[in-house]
Amino acid sequence: MASRALNPTEFANLVNAITSAFGDPTRRNIYLLVREHADGLTASEVAKATGLHANVARHHLEKLAGGAYLEISQRPSAGAGRPAKAYRATEQELALDFDVGHDDILVTLLGKALSRLPVEEASQLAEEVGLEFGKQMASTMGDTSEGQRSFRSALHVVADALSAHGFAAHAERDGEELRIVSGHCPFGDVAIEHPVICAVDRGMVKGLLGSLYGATEVAVTSSVARGDDECITGVADAVVAAEEPSDGVGETPVRLTS
Repeated sequence: MASRALNPTEFANLVNAITSAFGDPTRRNIYLLVREHADGLTASEVAKATGLHANVARHHLEKLAGGAYLEISQRPSAGAGRPAKAYRATEQELALDFDVGHDDILVTLLGKALSRLPVEEASQLAEEVGLEFGKQMASTMGDTSEGQRSFRSALHVVADALSAHGFAAHAERDGEELRIVSGHCPFGDVAIEHPVICAVDRGMVKGLLGSLYGATEVAVTSSVARGDDECITGVADAVVAAEEPSDGVGETPVRLTS
């Protein structure tokens, strides 16, 4: 059966997802290596097989896991140490069938439905949808209760996960602010017509970070739907944020000093 033709937004989503996950040749080779081992491989095993440093191997594995191309399980330690992370391919067949497109009809329906609600209620509902989806995305990344990730490393994992869903996102520091910058919106023109959909993105970031790290303050400071060049989500550790005064301006996030 012939596949449905992609619209421009879906095409951009697909390209962003593929290049984010497999644009690096080392990462492609690691993915192919892991696919050959049904029981999965640890970062140390991948490092040994490829000649990479374990930290470099782990970085690539985490990026692939963030995009849901690998899944993480806990492998019992042979001694008294803590279990090791084992990474295995989520799909055993090689295929470029990346589910990053959004159904135009459903997205348009969501936008129109939200537009009929009061702004605050619509924004809260959209964020709740994103929050739950973010938690589901995080649940595919192994044991999220281990609390081993630093705030910054969790932020990079979140950016990778968003990129796998068409956002072309990356994490960066701007002065004292940590933020996630998205160069592409997978919701396309619907978000411009119904900007309240942007709250879904905010909820996804909050759900992912909340599961991978802990309570987090999230605020959208720039949005393509509002006429900006890119979407920027400022983030802050909620514990740090509670200890520092807010600048009190709209949705501007609390600044980080660490």
